[in-house]
Amino acid sequence: MRRPFVISALLIASASIVPTAIAAPDAPSSILTSPDAKDVLSYARPEIARVTHVDLDLTADFKAHVMRGIATLDILARPGAREIVLDDKDLVISRITDARGRPLKWSVGTSDDYKGAPLTVQIGAARRIVITYRSDPKARALGWLAPALTAGKTKPYLYSQGESINNRSWIPTQDSPGIRQSWTARITVPSDLVATMSAERLTPRGIPGPRGWHSYRFRMDHNVPPYLIALAVGDLRFKAIDARSGIYSEPSVLAKDAAELSDTGKMVTAAESLYGKYRWGRYDVLVLPPSFPFGGMENPTLTFATPTIITGDKSNVDVIAHELAHSWSGNLVTNATWSDSWLNEGFTTYFENRIDEALYGKERAATLADLSWDDLQRDLKAAPDAKATRLHGDPEGVYGELDYTKGSTFLRTIEYTVGRARWDAYLRSYFDRHAFQPQTTAGFLADLRANLIKGDQALEAKLQLDQWAYGTGLPDNAVHVRSATLAKIDQTLASIAAGAPIGSIDASHWSTQEWLRFLNGLPRKQSAQRLAELDRSLGLSASNNAYIRSAWLVLAIGNRYDPAIPSIAQFLPSVGRGLLILPVYAALKAQGDWGMPIARKVYATARPGYHPTIDAAIDKMLGAKP
Repeated sequence: MRRPFVISALLIASASIVPTAIAAPDAPSSILTSPDAKDVLSYARPEIARVTHVDLDLTADFKAHVMRGIATLDILARPGAREIVLDDKDLVISRITDARGRPLKWSVGTSDDYKGAPLTVQIGAARRIVITYRSDPKARALGWLAPALTAGKTKPYLYSQGESINNRSWIPTQDSPGIRQSWTARITVPSDLVATMSAERLTPRGIPGPRGWHSYRFRMDHNVPPYLIALAVGDLRFKAIDARSGIYSEPSVLAKDAAELSDTGKMVTAAESLYGKYRWGRYDVLVLPPSFPFGGMENPTLTFATPTIITGDKSNVDVIAHELAHSWSGNLVTNATWSDSWLNEGFTTYFENRIDEALYGKERAATLADLSWDDLQRDLKAAPDAKATRLHGDPEGVYGELDYTKGSTFLRTIEYTVGRARWDAYLRSYFDRHAFQPQTTAGFLADLRANLIKGDQALEAKLQLDQWAYGTGLPDNAVHVRSATLAKIDQTLASIAAGAPIGSIDASHWSTQEWLRFLNGLPRKQSAQRLAELDRSLGLSASNNAYIRSAWLVLAIGNRYDPAIPSIAQFLPSVGRGLLILPVYAALKAQGDWGMPIARKVYATARPGYHPTIDAAIDKMLGAKP
């Protein structure tokens, strides 16, 4: 493999955002220029000119649903470079100048529905540019929520979701994971709301501004992939867990959320004991309103989390372990392109399981790993073609959750082959060697061969590295961890299949994982009488656990079970997490003349509360017009 070309030069210091002296941002991270590091989802040409620092001065306009203001970009360019290419998704740009206010020529190229358009700025000798702009009201990254869609029901809410290429809809920069950037921000919001971001919070109480407004300032000195710049504005309060971790949430649910996530600080300590120092300062969690489209998002210093993980029994806090693990895999060492998302999610899923084992024991970790194996088998069977099962492949082209499940199984197989102590020592050193840098699959394999295998041909053959990374399907050396807890659920399923009454099941102490094994393990064809017995005995249609409710509704819909329709109509508008609602919509679609009218009717009500990325997915699925 060609060695990466590292651009080295002095970074022009960004303007201070506070009156006191602050530490300088990190020196620019390396840019990988090997062919496999070319990001086809970005228009940027970082080998010519790249963004190294972003400074935002924006106002959240809740009436117009836009962010408006100024982005100042620091640029590092090779000698003779006269232009820089940024990524733009429907930004409304007023003007672009150099640091002294002199106008610069700029143009927006042909737009692609998904990728957006290239924004080319003629920089000449300028190495700092100032862009005055606003976002579009339908910006793909931004979720604007009416008060009725929040827990408190009295104040509006705004949050962003940048991964993978959404931030170009509200920040004019080079929106590629391989182009790491430091950043600062001043965010002005209505005075009855609080702003927080994925960075050091310099003014947690805000700074008074014009009547009815106040501002918050933020600073991220480390270079991060731009999809990790994240914002939330709402009626927020904070509760500390320990000296470096705490929970942000709306006042009415803060106590409940903090109690559920009280192990967050212990998770940070457990993670550090495995793979080295946590390098981001604080680790806080923001629990968002239900429309948040993911289980969690690993924004540095401030994980964004769905309220669906708050189930009262801590059985779903593995989501927080997952997002915390991203502080090493993904945030610290980042996939250079989205063709290698498994370097982000596969590593993190493996690491998450190790955190769970450290805190909750081997059997809890085995239960989660065994369920992950089920998901792996499901996606391998459902993938539309073989190439969709490769870890390294088309950008965003891995089917389902295979970048998570196949990726983590790959790493677990290495662990079982070389031994845990040797594997942990390697992985810890890997994070240290590549900290704050982009990475490719080829780069990881080269590092693995140089620092773990070290020429051992027998070990090389046993691991089947290239088959795992570039091949289709599942290699024959894959390790399947089996759970005794889930084996008991399998016994229950067998007894039910043999005719035992549903009322004989004692599910009072089941975890979410046990419920999912049971519901997903039931035969897909059920009589109306049996479905009624399940619902009556187990209270499935009224379950407050969104994981259970989703799995039950998929089963009920597959059998056109009319009594479940009211539960469908209540559930889908109340949850925005794609993992839980997309399967329900897909099940409705599969039922054609019975399911599609239900799906369209419910979606018409639910759509205003979903994030734009979820809207787009369901619009496509149902053939709905936005």
